Amino acid sequence: MQNSPPTRKRGRPAKAPEAAPHPYHHGSLPDALLHAAESVLRRDGLRGLTLRAIAREAGVSHTAPQHHFGDTAGVLAELAASGHRRLAHAMQKRAAAAGAGTDRGRAIAHGYIDFAVANPDLFRLMSRNELLDTERPSLVEARRMSAAGLADVFDAVPEIAPGSNSAFGAMGSEQTIAMASAWAHVHGLASLLIDNRLNGLAAVPGTFRTPRDLVDAVIDTM
Repeated sequence: MQNSPPTRKRGRPAKAPEAAPHPYHHGSLPDALLHAAESVLRRDGLRGLTLRAIAREAGVSHTAPQHHFGDTAGVLAELAASGHRRLAHAMQKRAAAAGAGTDRGRAIAHGYIDFAVANPDLFRLMSRNELLDTERPSLVEARRMSAAGLADVFDAVPEIAPGSNSAFGAMGSEQTIAMASAWAHVHGLASLLIDNRLNGLAAVPGTFRTPRDLVDAVIDTM
């Protein structure tokens, strides 16, 4: 009688070795989270902008945004700070291509409108103080940058003392009035434009081809 081959003990199949975790492919995690936050904002608006939604968009743990930014107000403040830096760059870019004096001021105003049109949801968020950690240093500094850029509309960049929490620095009453006037004028035009409030005016026969053309014409009469 031939010996039968030894039988293997039946049991659970051997566990496959766990795959090594993939290296984080976005590069800087805080930057990736802010990029994800802006993507959610563009797609779902402010109502959909939660820490979990941001983490899901970035493909990371739901605790990652809180770990890096503290809370929703912290994330939104950093996103708003990014917006102010980009707004300052948009104004600076337009100003660099313009001459001095009135032409420069108009170019800066056009740069402000350029940013609002390209980033309407972010532009709205930047003014929603109740949603932001307004004392976050990065936001304070970024607001200084955009304020200084806008101040150039009337050739009076404010002097801002180091460590000051003010975005506008030291200005006399005339400068303050001019700054408020320029800001209200340009910000109001930008808000009316992105909220589609100028469509009716621009559609009046024989006037302007688009609402943006109307806004540009208003700026050019400044």
